[in-house]
Amino acid sequence: MAFGFFDRIKEGLEKTRKSFVKNVESIVIGYAQIDDDFLDDLEAVMLTSDLGPKTTEYLMREIRRGVTEGIINNTGDVMPFMEDRITEMLVDQEDEITLHHPEVILVVGVNGVGKTTTIAKLANYYTKEGKKVIIAAGDTFRAAAADQLSIWADRVGVPIVKHKEGADPAAVVYDVMEAAKARNADLVIVDTAGRLHTKVNLMEELKKMGRVANNHVEGAPHQTLLVLDGTTGQNAVSQAKLFGQAVPVNGIVVTKLDGTAKGGVVISIKEELGVPVRWIGVGEGMDDLRPFNAKEFANALFNKGMIQGDK
Repeated sequence: MAFGFFDRIKEGLEKTRKSFVKNVESIVIGYAQIDDDFLDDLEAVMLTSDLGPKTTEYLMREIRRGVTEGIINNTGDVMPFMEDRITEMLVDQEDEITLHHPEVILVVGVNGVGKTTTIAKLANYYTKEGKKVIIAAGDTFRAAAADQLSIWADRVGVPIVKHKEGADPAAVVYDVMEAAKARNADLVIVDTAGRLHTKVNLMEELKKMGRVANNHVEGAPHQTLLVLDGTTGQNAVSQAKLFGQAVPVNGIVVTKLDGTAKGGVVISIKEELGVPVRWIGVGEGMDDLRPFNAKEFANALFNKGMIQGDK
């Protein structure tokens, strides 16, 4: 991860740091010893910091274990202990992805979370990595969705396959898979409709799109990335659970982490959803979406320096 991006994460997490780390520190300073009142106050801070109930429960269980086993001897030991546990939780969700040829990525999420710009930024990232990318405007439901995506595709300099509004999204997928084959593309990134209130219809639509992609490339779609708005905190987790019932999501993109106090949601996503965070966005620039790096995120959250040797 580039140093500049690490700085942007650190800056973006400033409000989260104040709402979580600083509040924990104030409790630590306010108590001379670890007792039930201290633990209750600590738990309350975690729950109000968008860590979510499962993550809070896990951390409190670990802290109590630390006290029992003599790892935590006073209130001053709590913060370093929590840092270690949270870093472990984040690192646990990291895994390497081996790209297929072509790799087919479905991008899902409700309207307004930054789905269109995420697709553009993904295309930009992979293009800079030397990959041939092609985009499919699979959201044929929302007015002007294909036009918006076309503008972004032009900016990035990648081809786009689109049909008229109201067309069958599966037909768009068929055409993009044919185009990918003809162009020998490395990645196919497919936009999808962002409507969740018609869950059954959306599920059937996405299944059909998946079948068409799989007919061209075995195992496709290889990734189904759900885009979540980081500023909505635990509401994003609730939204993800609903989406997860409709679509087999295997990766999360958290956008708009710059300037939100709810960045703690990144810690809870894997615990609450069982799905890893793959990408994080910390700004509106084309290079402000990067693969999630757990150690860097933890260091930025706890206001530490960048680890030497990390990129």
